[in-house]
Amino acid sequence: MSELPSATGTAPVDARGPLRPIELATGAVLGGVTVGLITVGSVIPFAAALQLVAAVPMGMLAHRYRPRTLVTATVAATLVTFVAAGVMPALGVIATATIGGIIGGVKRRGGGPLAVLGLSLPAGLLWAGFSVGSLLVLGRTRELLFDSIRNTAEGVQRLAARQPQLEPLGRAASDLTEFVLRWWWAVVGGGVALGVVVSALASWWILGSVLDRLAWLPNRDRLAAPADDRPIQPLPVTLHGAGFRYPNAKLDALTDIDLTVRVGEFVAVVGHNGSGKSTLTRLLAGLPPTSGAVSRPGSAGLGHVGGTALVLQRPESQTLGVLVADDVVWGLPADVAAEVDVEALLGEVGLAGMGGRETATLSGGQQQRLAVAAALARRPALLIADEATSMIDPEGRRELVGLLAELPARHPMAVVLVTHHEADAAAAHRVVHLAGGRAVDRLPAWPRPARDARRRPMGPVVLELRGVRHTYNRGTPWEAPALHGVDLAVRRGEALLVVGGNGSGKSTLAWIIAGLIRPSEGKCELSGKSVGGQSGRVALAFQHSRLQLQKQTVGEEIADWGGRSTGSGAVGRAMDAVGLDRGLTARSIEELSGGQAKRVVLAAMVAGRSQVVVLDEPLAGLDPGGRADIVELLARLRDSGLTLIVISHDVADMSAVCDRTVHLEAGRILESQPAADAAPVARPAPFARPGDAALRFDNGGHR
Repeated sequence: MSELPSATGTAPVDARGPLRPIELATGAVLGGVTVGLITVGSVIPFAAALQLVAAVPMGMLAHRYRPRTLVTATVAATLVTFVAAGVMPALGVIATATIGGIIGGVKRRGGGPLAVLGLSLPAGLLWAGFSVGSLLVLGRTRELLFDSIRNTAEGVQRLAARQPQLEPLGRAASDLTEFVLRWWWAVVGGGVALGVVVSALASWWILGSVLDRLAWLPNRDRLAAPADDRPIQPLPVTLHGAGFRYPNAKLDALTDIDLTVRVGEFVAVVGHNGSGKSTLTRLLAGLPPTSGAVSRPGSAGLGHVGGTALVLQRPESQTLGVLVADDVVWGLPADVAAEVDVEALLGEVGLAGMGGRETATLSGGQQQRLAVAAALARRPALLIADEATSMIDPEGRRELVGLLAELPARHPMAVVLVTHHEADAAAAHRVVHLAGGRAVDRLPAWPRPARDARRRPMGPVVLELRGVRHTYNRGTPWEAPALHGVDLAVRRGEALLVVGGNGSGKSTLAWIIAGLIRPSEGKCELSGKSVGGQSGRVALAFQHSRLQLQKQTVGEEIADWGGRSTGSGAVGRAMDAVGLDRGLTARSIEELSGGQAKRVVLAAMVAGRSQVVVLDEPLAGLDPGGRADIVELLARLRDSGLTLIVISHDVADMSAVCDRTVHLEAGRILESQPAADAAPVARPAPFARPGDAALRFDNGGHR
């Protein structure tokens, strides 16, 4: 077996095997991005700079996957670009892939500038040979090039003839033209070769740093395993004292796990963040353990018909088809796809009659159901749902768990649900509790957020929405109404909770309040002025905090939000305000946990002196301990005078910090009531409130 070495130290991949589904999917997406950048850059003069970043997607392919993935994507992208924009842009795709392939390949193997030089020299010679050969074959093109050079030289000579002091310039132009036309093959070939080498070395510093910044993305080989030539038969699968340690880690992520999963079972794996749940998922999906053993009668067959299927936490990351029906069979061989009863599968997962809808219009819960339907289209023997319920509302979570629990009774398969919600495991045949990478009898108890009486009164109305309506794709056949006449007033220092099911319009409301989109009708005003013209006064904390962090370190990120005048003292005070240890100032963004990333975003907003902060699902993806920490943090920020608008499914936990709850359904506000009435929760003790003095920061003039 031939294996690809990797600087990341992850599992090897068979270099001879066919392209895996993930390689095909990623190659198609990144190849399409390259086509778009090259085509737009060549057609629109002012967008030519886009071609400078076109090497990034190709570099990512070379960095994360086998060379054949890059070659396949390059061939497809070149053909599409040729049809769309012509010969020169198509050659630009190949040139971009050359540079991206060199940089990505060197990064993959841990090389440096010398390796780039070593690879760029032969690449430059190949491009030089291609250029010279093309001019030799295409005589008319060569003559046009020569005529252009002669005309340019004659123009310079005429200008020089008018000014005696420029006469040497005219003679130099004449001599240079004669030299170029006599030795054109050497000039063209040498220039092209030198250009490739210089471009590669320059790209090493630019593109290489971009690839380093993208290293936080899920690694391509996390689920890769050595080729298994046995027939696909993942069940029953048994773990015998199995453990796993990631490269360069000091401790095992998983230790001494004994587990058997058989056909017909619904097994729940429950644990908090960092307990080893996802690592266990990878072992069940085919990743070999570093200790102990995993046995199954055949191969795991991840992604193959009859093998193992995965439903992940973020359904949008698995949605590739434009229409729902297309997504169900996306990536399946034509003969297998033809046998799939798409409508029956959609009906089974609760999406009956939705085959013609665009996937972009689905809610989070509907997208998860679609992911299950796409998995079932592959007739899996083992279906693994890895935190598939963490990003949807409670009702959607109950429905999805019920759906997963019924599958083993209807199909010859097993389902493994990985979750940090104990309630999700109620319907399971067996429950595996993980803590610290080991199987335990029960999970440790975590403190629940305690309701804390507000310590300062609210101020006057600071944010007001009047008659706000919004329709996406307005005036087109694809228009989709999202909000219908929303009226809302929020006071300074108030903590407002907005609740509603998936698709109720919560995210659209958040984007309008943050000034990122303008409502189709109505007004959204901050302190009497349109919020759209007050950049930075309203900040939006994304559900996935990591997407907002763009700098290399924590300190740089916070300082960047605060502006040029933000010094180390202001950065430290912002970190104090959100309970971050100042020792994390130099910590790389890539090393942060999910809870730490949320705190860094909030610290950045404190440094940026935002008046209002909108938080989209601040508790999503966090275990009970992390949720309690974030709720406590929000209570401290509320009492500092910051206005909070929290959009969340987690009514029980968020009611501990919010003053009022607004119910949104189908784009309309149904009712508004005190948060405690929305979800009364008995709490044993108030928050511990360390560092209150650190909260005396400037907040838009209100202290």
